[in-house]
Amino acid sequence: MFVICSDMEGVFTPEIWIAVSKKTGIEKLSLTTRDISDYDQLMKMRIGILEANGLKLKDIQDVIAGMEPLAGAREFLDWMRRKAPVIVVSDTFSQFADPLMEKLGRPALFCNTLVVDGNDRVTGYTLRMKDGKRHTAAALKGLNFKVIGIGDSYNDVTMLKEADSGILFRPPENVIREFPQFPVTTDYETAKAEIEKAMRKA
Repeated sequence: MFVICSDMEGVFTPEIWIAVSKKTGIEKLSLTTRDISDYDQLMKMRIGILEANGLKLKDIQDVIAGMEPLAGAREFLDWMRRKAPVIVVSDTFSQFADPLMEKLGRPALFCNTLVVDGNDRVTGYTLRMKDGKRHTAAALKGLNFKVIGIGDSYNDVTMLKEADSGILFRPPENVIREFPQFPVTTDYETAKAEIEKAMRKA
């Protein structure tokens, strides 16, 4: 019995912070876990930028409301769900993800939570658990599932390593170079082929 654990941003949806960067013109908000591997460092930088520019949670949610899943993402997700249960395991936040999950047909989502004060200012964040992506894959293996992990970035690597089969989806060159053990897929059709290969191998 298989379970597929997949990242959200970069696999099914555009990167939320990049969209916010484009909307606000703040270039540093375009940096993601593809650029900075230390997630805490990245989030502290983002929260500091929001504070310095007077941006509140609603400003980000307004950007997200206008976002759509990547072309073909819903069909890819539906295809995977016919093969195995799918859990979207993401470092995004519950306050961000809901509109996009609705457009993707409400897959199961494990993610984090923002700390927001009474004035709608983002003051911090709470991880569901430290290294939650890896722990999710490990827990499912402990329940006797074969786990296929899919992701695009540094913050997915521990999950891909823990999974029985790890697949990179449209990763940047630096991630490809650093983790050559994972097959690289560039579109949903090649990702399907790698998923089917992983299932046959198991």
